[in-house]
Amino acid sequence: MATPYILSPEELTKLLAAPSPAAKSADNGLSAPFLNQLATAGRELLSKLMTEQHYLPGQVIFKEGDLGDAMYIIWSGRAAVVKGDFQAPTILGYRGAGDIVGEMALLENQPRSASIVALEELRTLKVIRKDFEAMLNNNPALGLNILSTLSARLRAADDARKDSIRFESQLIKEVSTLKTEKQQMLELEQLRQDTIDLIVHDLRHPISSLFGAIKIMEMVLPEEVLQANQQLLNIANLNCQHLQLMVDSLLDAARIEAGEAQLKLSITDLAKLISEAVTRASISADMENITIQPVIREPLPAINIDAEKIDRVLSNLLNNAVKFTPVGGAVMITAEVQQDKLLINVTDSGPGIPPEDRERIFDRFAQLSSNQPRMGGFGLGLAFCRLAIEAHGGRIWVEPGNDGVGSHFKFTLPLKQ
Repeated sequence: MATPYILSPEELTKLLAAPSPAAKSADNGLSAPFLNQLATAGRELLSKLMTEQHYLPGQVIFKEGDLGDAMYIIWSGRAAVVKGDFQAPTILGYRGAGDIVGEMALLENQPRSASIVALEELRTLKVIRKDFEAMLNNNPALGLNILSTLSARLRAADDARKDSIRFESQLIKEVSTLKTEKQQMLELEQLRQDTIDLIVHDLRHPISSLFGAIKIMEMVLPEEVLQANQQLLNIANLNCQHLQLMVDSLLDAARIEAGEAQLKLSITDLAKLISEAVTRASISADMENITIQPVIREPLPAINIDAEKIDRVLSNLLNNAVKFTPVGGAVMITAEVQQDKLLINVTDSGPGIPPEDRERIFDRFAQLSSNQPRMGGFGLGLAFCRLAIEAHGGRIWVEPGNDGVGSHFKFTLPLKQ
């Protein structure tokens, strides 16, 4: 085993004094889905897959140019992502508890693109590629899910980089030709982009860190401690998911409205997507003694959709239904084929939507005119739902519930895209 490289006091001083990146480089919420998939492997398998590692300040976890053979999950502490020589380092970003570094080593045997250096005492969980490959061979279904999540993580990071480059190029081009009135519009567009950046950098990363920390706790805490605190962990997981859902909805709504978002279409089993969304929503429903009943009376044909966005539509509608349904009530979701489209209907047993609000609830931050105590705003969830469904060529609307009780939130998706 090679002796780990440790920065000299001079190199560590230069690293700590190096300028921080202009944009807060962080994991941006991309670690959470991977950790979620990894956690499903089970504690016994994870104990064989991961080994605990400790690093002192200035110790290099891996160096730029080294062949990658392992990935690291940061348990505690803080590290810097460094490019170039340690005598004149360039800091690309920072990583902390719940973040992942070196994940490309699980996919390919290529040189590392940057160095990772501990800035304080660092505790990690190391996953070696050969052990990871053995796990994939023994658990092909889990392996496929993890590889898919890693692939999505890398695509999301690349999309964010492309968005930033494209927007910057657009600004440079337009600044040279715009007159005063158009410059004002450009400033408004810049404000919109700054808001999106705020979401991506200042909200997504702490949410991801929280979620990652929870998942690491579930992996490493003694079984009896986990069982004694399962309800608290469920609440923490649920609220992290809700926060992530709101952030993603705001981000995607802004991109769709600006014409910057493209649908990532794939043939999808909608019945399975509905089942997964119901499972997630049932955690909060159970706390209020609310039942969620999926009803699909006939096999649904596979449909070409952006599965991630439609999954988020389903989650938003189910979460709203639970939110506005009284304790002990019921929520139902149905799906059926209607000629050349699929019709999905989410029904709650809440107080209903007043007629004058049934159109504008799909606007951003719409507030209902009802004075009922549990009624309030729908935030960005329904605005995102409308944009996502219309981007698919479908339609979304709300109707009063049976006998005036509750609401039917319905949307359609064309069977052919």
